[in-house]
Formats: sequence, structure tokens, C-alpha cells
Amino acid sequence: MLPIRMESPHRRHEKQLRPAQSRSRMVFCCKSMKSRGSSRLQLVIGSELMKFSRVVDELIVAITPFYYSERLFVFRVLIPLFRAHENTGDSIHAVATKCLPKILQDGHQFTLDLITEYLHKTEMDIPDVLHADARIASRWAKQNMKEQLVMLEVLFWTVWGYVPCDGPLVVRIFEAAYNTNLGSSQKNSTLLLDDEGNRLQHDCAALWILVTVEVLELERVAEDGGIEISATSFRQNSLRRIHEIVTSNLSSQHACTHLAWAFVLSRLTSKAGQLKEIPEPYRRFLDSLHPHHNRSKEREPSHVLMARAAFSPEAGLFKLLLTLLTTSPLFVTSVAWKTGSTVTDPNAIAFRSVLKGFVIAMVELVPVELIPDFDSLVEVWIALFGRSEPQSIAGICRQFWQSDWRQGLARRAIFDVARTRFPIHFRPLSGFIDTDPLSTAASSSQPPADESDDGDREICSRHLPTFSLVIPLASCTGPNAVYEKAQAAGPSLAYTNLRAIRLPGGSVMPARSKGRLLSGDGGDNIAVCWQHEHSGWKVVLDVLTEYVTRRRMYTGTVDLYQDVAFGRTGPGSVPLTLRLEDVGMEIDEGGDEALATDALDLIRSVIQDNEALAEELLESLESGGDPNNSSDNQPPDLVHLTTMILEEALSRSQARSFSRTQLITSAMSVLSALLSLPKYSLRVWLYIRSTSVLFGPSRTSGFAAIALAAERISGHYTMTLALLNLVQQLLHEAFASVLTIPSDNQRLKQVKEEVLLRAAAFVHGEIWVEHLSWKYAQLGDRFEIGRRVSSFYGYVLKQSPPALGDRPFPALSQAVADALLHKATTSTINPLVSSIAVAPHILSTLYASRRYGDARRLIYLLESHLSLTRLILSYKQSIPNSSKPCLLEQALCARVAGGAGFTDSTRSRIDPVDVLANYVKGRDIGTAVPLESIRVLYALCASLSATQPSPATIIGHLSNPEATVASFVRIVQHPYEDLALRNAVWNFIALAVDKEPALANLFVTGQFRVPNNKSRNKENAKSQGDDDSKKHMSALEVANETLTRWKDLWEANPQLLASVFRFIDVVWQHGLEHKNLIDATRGNDEFWTNVVAVDDERRSSLHEAVSIQSYRNMVKSYAVRVIGQDIFLQPQPGPCEPAKKPLSYSKLAPSFKSEDQLNELILEAESTSYDPSLSDKLAAQLQQDFPSLSLTHLQSQDLSDERQFGDDFTFSIALLRSRLQQCASGDDRANAVEEVERRIASLNLNLSLTYAQTALTESWQFLLRQVLPFVRPVPEIRDLALEKRSGDMMAKLHGTRLNLLLSILEVVWFSDSDTDKHITSFMHLVDNMHKVLLNEAQPPSQSFLGHMSVPFHQILLQVIYFCVRQCRNLTRRPKVLTASRRLAVSGLVDSTLPLVIDALRLTFDSARTRLDLDLDRDMELLVAVFEQCTRPDINVSSLTWLTRCQETDVIKSSLELLTRTDVIGLTDLPLLRTRRQPLYAPHILLFHMAVVSIPSGAERFASEGIISAYSNNGISLAASSGQIDVVLPELPGERSPAHKTYCSMMAIVSAVVSALRRQHHFFDAEACGFVQLYGKQIIRALSWSVGDPITLPLLEEMEQVVGLFYALAETVVKVLRVFTTHALMLLQQLNYALTHPNHIASLLEPVTAEERALLEKEPTAASSLVSVDMADLQKHPLTARLVHRLFRLSSSVVSTLVSISRAYDVLLGEQEEWPVQEAVVVPHSKVVPGEPASLGTLLELANCTLDVLRHLVDRPAGQAIAPPASLKETPLDVQEGMLTARKTLEALLVYAATQLAMWLSKPEFDAAEMDSEDHVPQTIDMRESSKRPSRALTDRIRRGMPGEMATDLEKLLKQAKPILQKSVDDKRNVKGDLTQVLLRFMSEWVMTTSS
Repeated sequence: MLPIRMESPHRRHEKQLRPAQSRSRMVFCCKSMKSRGSSRLQLVIGSELMKFSRVVDELIVAITPFYYSERLFVFRVLIPLFRAHENTGDSIHAVATKCLPKILQDGHQFTLDLITEYLHKTEMDIPDVLHADARIASRWAKQNMKEQLVMLEVLFWTVWGYVPCDGPLVVRIFEAAYNTNLGSSQKNSTLLLDDEGNRLQHDCAALWILVTVEVLELERVAEDGGIEISATSFRQNSLRRIHEIVTSNLSSQHACTHLAWAFVLSRLTSKAGQLKEIPEPYRRFLDSLHPHHNRSKEREPSHVLMARAAFSPEAGLFKLLLTLLTTSPLFVTSVAWKTGSTVTDPNAIAFRSVLKGFVIAMVELVPVELIPDFDSLVEVWIALFGRSEPQSIAGICRQFWQSDWRQGLARRAIFDVARTRFPIHFRPLSGFIDTDPLSTAASSSQPPADESDDGDREICSRHLPTFSLVIPLASCTGPNAVYEKAQAAGPSLAYTNLRAIRLPGGSVMPARSKGRLLSGDGGDNIAVCWQHEHSGWKVVLDVLTEYVTRRRMYTGTVDLYQDVAFGRTGPGSVPLTLRLEDVGMEIDEGGDEALATDALDLIRSVIQDNEALAEELLESLESGGDPNNSSDNQPPDLVHLTTMILEEALSRSQARSFSRTQLITSAMSVLSALLSLPKYSLRVWLYIRSTSVLFGPSRTSGFAAIALAAERISGHYTMTLALLNLVQQLLHEAFASVLTIPSDNQRLKQVKEEVLLRAAAFVHGEIWVEHLSWKYAQLGDRFEIGRRVSSFYGYVLKQSPPALGDRPFPALSQAVADALLHKATTSTINPLVSSIAVAPHILSTLYASRRYGDARRLIYLLESHLSLTRLILSYKQSIPNSSKPCLLEQALCARVAGGAGFTDSTRSRIDPVDVLANYVKGRDIGTAVPLESIRVLYALCASLSATQPSPATIIGHLSNPEATVASFVRIVQHPYEDLALRNAVWNFIALAVDKEPALANLFVTGQFRVPNNKSRNKENAKSQGDDDSKKHMSALEVANETLTRWKDLWEANPQLLASVFRFIDVVWQHGLEHKNLIDATRGNDEFWTNVVAVDDERRSSLHEAVSIQSYRNMVKSYAVRVIGQDIFLQPQPGPCEPAKKPLSYSKLAPSFKSEDQLNELILEAESTSYDPSLSDKLAAQLQQDFPSLSLTHLQSQDLSDERQFGDDFTFSIALLRSRLQQCASGDDRANAVEEVERRIASLNLNLSLTYAQTALTESWQFLLRQVLPFVRPVPEIRDLALEKRSGDMMAKLHGTRLNLLLSILEVVWFSDSDTDKHITSFMHLVDNMHKVLLNEAQPPSQSFLGHMSVPFHQILLQVIYFCVRQCRNLTRRPKVLTASRRLAVSGLVDSTLPLVIDALRLTFDSARTRLDLDLDRDMELLVAVFEQCTRPDINVSSLTWLTRCQETDVIKSSLELLTRTDVIGLTDLPLLRTRRQPLYAPHILLFHMAVVSIPSGAERFASEGIISAYSNNGISLAASSGQIDVVLPELPGERSPAHKTYCSMMAIVSAVVSALRRQHHFFDAEACGFVQLYGKQIIRALSWSVGDPITLPLLEEMEQVVGLFYALAETVVKVLRVFTTHALMLLQQLNYALTHPNHIASLLEPVTAEERALLEKEPTAASSLVSVDMADLQKHPLTARLVHRLFRLSSSVVSTLVSISRAYDVLLGEQEEWPVQEAVVVPHSKVVPGEPASLGTLLELANCTLDVLRHLVDRPAGQAIAPPASLKETPLDVQEGMLTARKTLEALLVYAATQLAMWLSKPEFDAAEMDSEDHVPQTIDMRESSKRPSRALTDRIRRGMPGEMATDLEKLLKQAKPILQKSVDDKRNVKGDLTQVLLRFMSEWVMTTSS
């Protein structure tokens, strides 16, 4: 015996905690005395004791339920062992056989001890400690009863087979049962008066009944030889004692035991009667049963009397059995979970087996015909054998058919009686057929077949052998007699019919058929059973026909009887026709409505969920009609009858009755069942479409008026639920039959969609928006109605996603989407959101009242509502431009009323988001609701993050964010939580970190950061410290902890590991936001060791499951991306600091150093398993077998991040099965369906691998770009040129692999120190890229044309750009490009250029029609590649590509695009502000520059109308007006796009003019017109003065203007004359600026943010800086660069003046040929900023330039002067500065010498000549007149000024000579000395003249 005693947990904890309490009190006291002083000792002790008492109480409350539950399981652990011991097929049979004898050495004694312990528990007192609290006392008493109940279960299983039941044990059990009144006699019964207590007592009574019946072993007693009568087997006292106990109590609850003992006595008596000699002990016992047996021969035996007493109405035997079988948790599983029963195994087969033995004993003890209440017996039989789960009744049914059926007539007599009484008694036989396991025998007199399929078919194929009639005695006599008595073989009377009789059902019973008398009570009628074979189903159909006929006759349609009768004939026909009322069919209180309901229920039970059997039944119903009937008089079919019954019931307006409710419900159930039959479903559709009683538009008729109105009054919604079931079946049938509808029968689709739209409108308007306000007798009906409606909506959205264009029943799905999203109203959304919000309060109330059934329905409601909510939110995210929050989102983010009185007054408003978060951590709502809740939160968070302008946040709607986050973290941390829930919570955490900063911070840290308040006292500070020490773990800490055991997860659960890495990846993506929080982790050596180890994990040689491998790839991809993100977070080093390598890279570095390991990693990342043949073969099969099915219809509607890898990844198998369920008819079609499902599963598996491999590829691409500063690996990549797989999906993968290659190239190439090995590897890449361009499986042209959903040409262009750029680098290195290598490079270039030129033409043409960012990017890349491929160093001949340009007319197309496009970008101002440049224009101009930079290209370009295009575009008007500014008001902080375009056009025109020289005079004229058109803008640039601010863009504009005039210098004269005047003025300003750099630095105004940052870094210049001091300029890099550009501009101006004045002709030519009219520089030394440059200006500027050059020549050529101002610029070094200064100085010297010489060569100086304006022709609109020298200046010149100037110039030349010689670059091999030439020129022409 197990020593089990109950002790109160309160008392137990009290004893155990006393020592701990004492120690704690002492500690608290000591601390208090030390810290607070003895004066406060008593107060401290009291406070601490109260606090500790509360802790103890809380602990007891928390642990008591677990303690009580464990006590029950101490008993329950034996039950599976007992059960397995008796079942050899049980998986633990061997364990039970081995362990039970060890646990229970003496089974008999264990049973007795168990009974003793049970009796002890019934007498236990409540512990004294619990008396004070009635609630706790009641809980203890109920726990005591639960333990008694479980002990009775153990007792049952003990005596079931393990322990033999001998006499004393049976006596002991009976005594315990009867003494405790079947467990109801309890000492604490007053504490068991509530529902739970009563239920426990009833369950104990039910178990006692089973135990007392089981120990009698009725089945063994009923067998032959089951009872042995011998002297050795008798225990007189036991038999006598049992008899006394049984007969002492005749109450109804003991009726089963009473009858069971009577059966034992009958068998005992029968056995004794068979013996010649009865042993004396038995004889005395038998004599005691019949004390007066010798006196009265007629006295009945005791067992007969006992049986009669048990069957008496007072005993209530059948009522007791029905109660047990229909309401007890022992036999009804639903009752068990509705009531929260303590029964361990509800509806166990052993329980039913005991009652099955009892019922068999009953019918053997008393013949069925003599049992008083035959109908009740039938109900008990049906409830026992048919009303339960198949697994619980299959065994006893099989045993009945295979054993009991063949053992005698008594056991099967119940079926014979029911069959012979049919159709007089309609319900018994229909009840047996309605019960599937009993249907075979009910329809046949033969034993049932062993095969279930054949047995089912007997229902339809076999006929009933008899037909019973109630006939009046008057019809047996007289001349018109129909029947007469006949000679009978037995004692019973027999009858025969004199005429043929047409019976109900249409069969004709021939004359002279035989019938036997069933009953005759001396009245006017007798019942006769005729031997006539007929179809009982036809009789059932005739019941419905008669019902419809009578109802029509009642409404006045008298002549319609023949129209609906089943094969009637006229009155003159020979057979006598009998109606149902003529055969004597009994009709109960429900009338003919109840009879019709039974018939409908019978048909529904057979045809439901059994298509083959249903079709056979319906065919039998429609066959066998009268062949003489005309087609117009054929009987109505089942669908027609059912619809007429439904129409009639819904058209009556009388008061509601229960029978009519059942009739309507049954009729709709039959229609629902018929919808599953393709042959008959069309009839149902057509009926529903033709009637308005179901989904009528008006509330005054039909279902809305009759059913809904009546049910709202009563609160019972049986008809409404039936209607919703019908709507659901309509919906399922519609989508299931989409593929079976012929393509030429689209009208059928329209009919179905019309019906569904009406049904949806009715359900939505009449039920959904109002059902929350209805009255409910059962709250579960409200939940079920809501669940069915939301399931309807959800099914529509799943089967026909509104986001798909080609979808089935689009109007229906759009209507649902409009109702719930697009046009949603508060009345539509409120039932959804309010049900979710108030469910916790309702659920707690239901649990408290033990209404577990309603609670389960509420949980199902939540599952459906949450699923629908998630579908709506997911669909919203797929809608383009859905930035505004929908009504559902607003409702979820708003506080709603608690509603329905289920909330307390303290919280009348509920936040749905907070409720959803609580669902996630709820443990009393199953596993589906938490999972759906977190998925809803995920969808809501993703949707809210995309709303504009101010999205709501999840954290703002959480009542306690810290607690919620802590609960989520506990879920992902706990290893025993549901795996799907853990993954879903990880996904949500990752999304929250990505989208919601506040929630992200909470997840990463685990708590809010609240600043400390200095005013807090010490106690508060101490408590705050305690709270900090108890802070919850953060998600980051959990993820870090998980990584320590990543190997275990890698093998067992890679999906969870992938979720963890995804979270880490997102955290690192937002690393700058959480930098302080993740720095510790970033510096954790173990963390990065684990991350890198994951990436190094290789694929196993054994093939793992696809999903596992996919998740492993995802883990690797996240790990790689985390490393890349960590490297990205590394702070950028300073200008002179080396790059610091992060720890993550240090851990990964060995992989980069090992070439083999790196190649393996790259090859793994580059590989892809995608097989396009799978989708091709699937598409071909679908087109062949199911042409109406599209793969897009099967796409999963889950968000991509929530999908799980495997065979249901992309395409839903469930949707496929739903669509094809009606296509699997026949073996061929079934095989086709199976093959399609297999192919889709294979495709999903392949796509799973492909998705994960693509993610790994993209992660490596990201990592390689991050490690660029640290590593330069040379990996080998798989040859993409050999790709043979085609298709759209393969194109996407092709692009991804090219992207990886691009990342590798960014890391690998562009070095001048490549070894030959590296170059060889690169040339392999060049050759492969050539092949990629020519690949036929993935042609780049298709990507350009947009024939692929994910084009890859942009990545390809970048790769080609890198390759060509590197090829150009190699061309500059001697002896690197061999002939074969040059051939490979030429092949790549020659194949690239035609593709690029064709694509450019296509892009230019497309750009004229639309503004598109992708087109802009395409254009940018194409132009860049074109520019690289056309350079002369790599493409010597331009003939090929220029010819291609001419053939495609691409140049003209670009010019046309330039004239039409918005070159400024003001048409889309937001886009302009985002991109900082307009679309298209910059790339067009770059293309033009690339073309004109080649002389032959410039010639071709000039002939295409460049000047015309540049003169008629978006900035022409502003440029011609001189209104193009450097900045735009609409684009602050950026340079004006118009200014950029203008400068680019000037540069391009300059390049064309320079290339053409004097060869094309027509272009010179066009160029002159261009200059004249933009004259005002040109003059504006040349008119800059030192008093004006200067910007770098303005400086560029001046450079381009001067460059244009320099190009025109040799061809255009008139335009250049005016340039000379403005150039001299500009040169004067430049001279002042260069000689005063501090001043010019103060005038510099930044335009861009980059310039502003550089200017802010510029140190303040010293006030003494008045001349160019290069040492000081080096400390001012921006000023140095500005000075350099001013020198360069000065050089350009002077060079242009040199060219205009033909200075070199002066140097080299004769004096007579000098252009003395170009002598415009006045030879005096005065330098006046407001006047044109004089010779003194030139000399001053030359001296300044000489000083700069003198400073530079002594410095290393490569030394930097100024760093780059931007990424596009290079550092300014000494070499570049020296070249600019030298060029400037040489130009100044030449110009000064020639100008002075020409002035002096004039025969006579005439001031009047200077005053005239003939030498400055005005061809440009000038607003300022030229400055004239004054008369004083003229006099001064005459007095000898030229001589002074000549001396100064000669001195300057001599000073410059050594500096210029020193500045000459030896590598340039420059010969000659310009200063010597000028000195000689001066001596010949200037010095002589001046002297």
C-alpha cells in the first residue's frame, strides 16, 4: 500500500518555514538595531514580521495548486501501467509487466488498502488551521473529493484485469460502495454544495457503478461455462453477503448493480438446474433465494422479480444509463473539458466495455420484446454504441459484430424488433441507421460484412425484408375486404392481402403476400408484419413528400398532391395505394414536423462526410420510379423536397415552436451536406439563388423575420448557427469547385459569386454587426456565432487574396476587403476588436464559474478573430501607398470599453494592444492564441511603422512595458516554451528593435533608464538599488547566452538559432543607437568566437532535411551580417591615424588569410540550389491537368519573415488541397492531384534552400564591403558564364551572385602592385564577364527590356565598370598586358559597347515618357561604362562604337531628351530635395562629355545639333537673362542644378570647339550664336570683383567661361574683342585676390554642407597675411586650394589673352606683321582695382606667382599642400601647384613682353586713339562702358613710363630664369628656355625702343 495521507499545505508550509522565520527575524532585528537604533526596535521587528508573513502567504497561495495537482498524479501514475498491462499492443506493455509486480507485490492487499484509504478520506476532518477561511476549507474538501475520485479510477483499473475479483474482495467493494452511498456520504458534504462539488460526487457515483458492475464480470458469466458450481469454489458468506447488500437498497442509483446481480443469479440458477446434483452449500444459498419455493409452484424466481423491479419506472434504470452515457465525464469527452473534470481518462474504452457487457446481460436476462420501455432501450443502445468518438466505440462495435451478433438471437433481437416494426415505429430503425456503427445491421437481416466499406454500402443496396402495417379489422371482412386471415405455420396468426397494394415508398406488395400478426389488443386495429422486400429509403423520402403535400394542402393548394407524390396512380388503377397515414405510422408530440426532422437527420447522417456512400444513396432514392409516369409528373428529388420544406417553414409566421426550429435546422444541415456532392451541389446553388427566404434583402420576411427574430427573443440560436454552417459550406464548395467548372460555363461562377455576395451581405449586416447586442441563453452561442463569421471572412481572404489580380470570385474578396479595411466602419470593426479586448475578463469569469465549455468556445473565437486581424493587417501592407492608418489599426490603438459587465469599476477602459501582449504570456488559453497574438503584434508593428506622418507605437499602449518585455524575454529564454511561439516572439523582438526605438531600448536593456532624483531619501535609494539588482534579463543577454550553446541548437533546432541571430543582426544594424549598450558585447571575445564559429561550420556530407539546412544557412547569413555590422560600427580613424580593427574582424581574419578557407566560404555563399525545371514542369502539368489553377492563387499570405522553411514555404499546400478536393475523382485524377502536390512540395523545398542561400550571398556581399579597409583577398568565384538555368527566379539569383562578385571586386582590385598571379586571376574574370554578356540563358538584354521581375543589369554594369577600369590601370603598366590579355580585354570591350549603346538608346527613349529612379540609375551606370570603354588607352579605334551610335541615333536621342527633360528638377521638388540633383540631366551631359572628349566623337557630336539643343532647354531662358545663380531657394544647402548644367554645357561646347579647331566654320558660327545668347550670364561671371563674395561653383563657372573663349580664340574674332576688355578687368581682380589671400578667404561663402564643414575647420588667418605665404597657406588648406584655383583661373585668362593677341606671332614674326591693334594693356605701373589690368598689374601678378613658384621648387613634388575638399577630388600636392604656377608665370611674361613691344612699336602714341572705341567692337550687350585712360596718364607715358616698365620686366625675367629652370620636370624632357627667348626679344624690340 502506498502511504498516502493528506496534510494541509498551509500546515506543512507553516512547519517547514518556522526555523527560517526565526532566523530571518533575528537577522532583521540585528540589522535594524545597528542601522536604526534600539529605540525603533519594536517597530522594525513588527514591520519585518508583517512583510515576511506576506511573503509566506504569497508562497502558499502560489504553491498550493501545484501541490494539490501533484498529489493527484501520485495516484494517476499507476493508471497507464494498469492499462498497458492488459493491452499487449501498448507501447509500454513490457514496462508495465516488469514494473507493476515490483510496485505492487500483493495486488489483492493493495486493493483492500486502497479501499480502506478511500473510506478514511470520506471521514477526514478539515484541518483546524483552515476553519477560519471558508473558501480555503471548501478548496481542501474538493481536493479531498478529487483524490477519492482518482482513487476510484485506480480501483477500477486494478480490478479491470490486474487483480482477480474473489468473493471477499467483491464483498469489500460492495460494502464500501453501499456504505458511502456511492461516494455521496461525506463528512464535509456541507462544503460540496456548489456545482464543482456536486459534479465530483456524481463522478464518484458513476465510477462506483462501473466498479460494482465490473467486479461481477458479467461478460464472463454470460459465456457458456462462465460459472463453475463446485464445493471447492463456493464461499457461502460472500454470495449471501453480496445478495444482502444488493437487495437492501433499491434506490435508482443502484439500479444497474441490482440488475447486474439479478443476471448473475439467473445464470447461477440456470447452471444449477443443469446439474444432477447441486453441492450442498449452493443448494442452501439457492433455497434462501426461494423460501417458499416448495409451497408455491407458480412463484417467480428472485432474479425475475429483481429484473422487474429494476425495469420499473420508479427505478429509473434507463434514465440512469442515459444520464451516464450523455452527461457524465466518464463517457463524454466534451462534458469532461466543459466542466473541468478530474477524471483522468474521459470516455475510456474500458468504461464503455463495462456498460456494453451490462446491456448485453440485460437483453439476455429479459427478451427485448418484453422490456417495458423499448424506446428508452434504443436510446441507451444508440448512446452506448454510436454517440461518441470513433476511437472510443470502435472496439466495442467491432466486438459486437464479430462476436455478440453470432452468439444468439437475444443479443441482436433489438435490431430485429426495430426492423419488423418499421415503418409503424419510424424512429428506432432510423436511429440505428443514424448511428454509423449500427447502420449495417439495421438495414439487413444478414450478419454484417467484416469490411466497413461493404457494410456501408448495404445501407443503400440491401432492402428491408418486411413492411409493417396497422390495418383496421373492418378491412378483413365483408365484400370489400382487402385482407383475410391465412393458415399459419406456428401459433401466431397470419394474414394475406387480397389486392396488390402500393405502399409508401413506391413499392407494390403483390396480392397473396404473407404477413404475421405483431399485436392485437382487441381493439379495432391490428399490426401485421408483411414479408415484402422494399427500400426503406424510399419510405424516408416519402415521409418528406407527404409532409410537403400536407403543408401545401393546408395552404389551399389541393390539387398539388399528385405533383409531389411518389409515383401515385389514379383512382382507377389496380393496386390499392396507401399513404403514410394509412399504414399507421406513429407520430409523437412533435407531429409531422418531428417526423420530417427525423427523416432529414437520418439522410444527413448518412451522406455527410462520405461522398461515395452519399452518391449511392441519392441514386437509389432517384431510381426505381414508375416507368408509366410522364416526365412532368416525376417525383421531386431530395434537394427539391428539402428546399420546399425549408421555404415552407420559413414562410410561416406563427409563433416559434421547438419542432419547427429543429426542422429548419435539419433542412439547412441536409443542404450543407449535399454541397459536398459535386453532382448535387449545383441544385443547391440554384435553389438558394432563386429564393429570398434565406438571404433576403428585407427584414420583414424570410430568415431575418422568422428565425432571427424568434431566436433573439428566446436567446437560443440553433437556426442561426445552422445558417452560418450552410454559408460556410457554400463558401468551401465554391472555392473547392473553382477548377472543376468548365471554361465555357462562366455563368456558373457568376451564380456562385452572386449567392456568396448575398450571403456575405446578409451575414455582415444582420449578424456580424449586431450579434454582440443580442440576448443569449448560452454565452457560448455568442462566441460560436462570432467565430463562424470571422472564419468566413478569413477563409475568403485566404482563398482569394485581394492583392492578387487574377483571383477566384474577385467581387466577393473585394467586398470583404472593403468591409473590413477600405470602407470599414465602427460597427464592422467593433465586434472584432472588442471581443479581443474584453475576452480576458470574460475568460476569468467563466473559469471562476467552471464554465469550461464556454471558455473553450471563447478561446476558439479568439483564435479566429486574431487570425482575421492578422490577415487584414498583412493585406494592408501589400497595398501601395497605404501610409494612412486603417480603422482596424486605430481601433487596436484606442482604449475600448470593457463591455457586457465583465470589467470592474477600476478599469472600465481596455487597451487592445496591452491585451494582445497579455495573451502572449497567457497559459490558460492554450497554445494557438499566444502564437496568433504575437503574430498580430508583429503585423501591427510592421503596419504602424509604415504609417505617416506620425505612426503610433506599440510601447505607448502597454500598461507596464517593462513587465511585458520581461515576459517576452522569459518566453524566448525558457527551453520548454512552445517552439513556434519562441520563434514568433524572437521575430517580433527583432522587428520592434528595427521599427520602434523606445521598445528597442527596452528589449536591449531590459528596463527604462530613469534619472536618479537627488531628493530621494536613503531608504528610497536603497530600495532603488534593490530593484536594480533584480532587474530582468534583456533580450540581448538572452541571445548572448543562447550563443554559448549554439552547437546544440545547430543540430537540434536551427530555426530557433536563426531567430536569435536575426535579432542580433537587427541590433547591430541599429548599433549607433545602442552603442553604449552593445560595446561590452562587442568587446566580448567569447561572443565573436561563437559568431565566427557558426560561419565556419561546414555542410555535412550527409543530406540533412531541407528545412534544417535552410535555417542553418540563415544562421550563417545572420552571423556574417552581424560581423559586417560590427565592422561598420567601428569609429572612423583620424587623418593620420591607422584604421583600428574591431574584435569581430580579428576573429574572422584567419579565414581571410587562408586562401583555401576563404575560397570555400565564398563558393558556399555564391552557390544556389535553385532548379527552374521544377517550376517549369509544375506549370506544364497544371496547364495540362488543371488549366484553371494558377500558382499565384496558392501563394502564402503570411509575411515573408513569418514563413517557415519546408514544403509549405511559398505556396500553400492547404490551399492546393482545398482547390483540388473535387478533382480527385477516379484513379487518374487522384494520381494527378497527388503528383501536383508532390511537385509543389518539391518546389517549396527548393525555394526554401534558394531563399536561405540568397540571404547568405547578400550577407557576404555586405561583409566584403565592410572589410575593405582591412583586407584584400583574392578569392576564386564560380564561373557565372556557364549558367544554363533560365527563368525569372534564376535571373534574380543571377543578379544576387553578380552582386556578391561586385562586392569581391570592391575589395580585391584597383592596386598598382598586383602580382602576376593576381593579374592572371583578374584576366580570368574578364574572360568570364565576356561570356556572361553573351550568355543565352540569362541575356542582359532581357533585363534591360524589363522582361524580368528582378533585373540584374545594374549590378552587371557595375562589375563591367570595375573590370574595364582595372584594365585601363593595367594598360599604364609596362609589359603587363600581353597579346592574349589585350585580346581578352578587347573582347570584353567590343561586346560591352554595342549592348551599352543599345541600352542607352532604349533608356533615353523611355526617359522621355516618364520620371523613374530606376531609369536614372540605369542611365548613370550605362554612361559610366560607356565612358570607360571609349577611352583611347583601351579602345584605340572609335570607328566601331561611333558607327553604332550613328546606327542607333543615340546622340540625337540624348539631345532630344535634354531639351524635354526638367534639368533643374522643380517638377518634383520633394524628390529633388531628397536626391540633391534632378533626374537624367547630369547623366546626359556626362554622356556628351564622354563623346566629345574623343576628337572623332566631337566631330560626330557637332553634326547632331548640339548648339540647338543647348540653346533650347530648361535653363535657356534663365541663362540668356543672366539669372542662373549658384544656389536655388528651393534647395538650400546645395548647389543649384541649373548652375551645374550650365557649367557642363559650357565645358562640352568648349571641348567640341577645341576638337574641331578651324575645320568646321559652320560650328564656329553656331558657337558665336551660343555665346551671344548666353552673353548676359557670361558677362555676369566675368564681372566678378574683389568686393563680391566668391563661391567655388562661381569659380568653376568663370573657369568654364574662360575655357570656352580660349577654345574660340583662334576662330572667332568679334566675340573675343569684348572678352579682352572684361578679361583685363577680371585679371585686375584676380591680381588683388592673389596678393591678398586673407581678404579673399574672408569672401569665400560655402554652398554645400561639406564646404561649410571645411570652412569651419579652417583656422583663422593672421592679420599680417597680406601676401601669399605658402608656409602659412599650408595651415589653411581651404584657402590654399582657393588660391591654387585662382592661379589656375589667372593662367587661363592670360593664356586666352595671349592667344587673342597672337603673342607668339609677335615673338616669332616680323614687326610689320604684328597685330598692333591688340596692344590693349597700358604700359604703366599703376595698379587700380577698378581699372583694367595694366602692365604693372601683370608684373605684380608675375612677381606674386614667382614667389609661390620659388617656394614650391624647393619642396618634394609629392608633398601635400591641401587635403581633398571632397571625395571626388584628389589632394593638392606640390607638383600640381608648381605646374600651375609655372604656367601662369610663363603666360604673364609672354603677354607682358609682347604687349609692351606692340605699344612701343606704334609709330606715334595718340591718346585720342585710346579714347575711340573702334578697337573694342561691341557684339555683346554691354551695360558698362569701357574705362578710358586719363589725359594725365597719356602724358606720363610720353615722359618715359615704357622705359621703366621695360627695366622692371627685364629684371623679372632674369629673376624668373633660374626658378623656371629648376621647376622643369626632367621626366617631361622639356627643352629650351622661355626666359632667354623673352630677354632676347626684349633687347631687340623693347629696350632699344624705350631707350
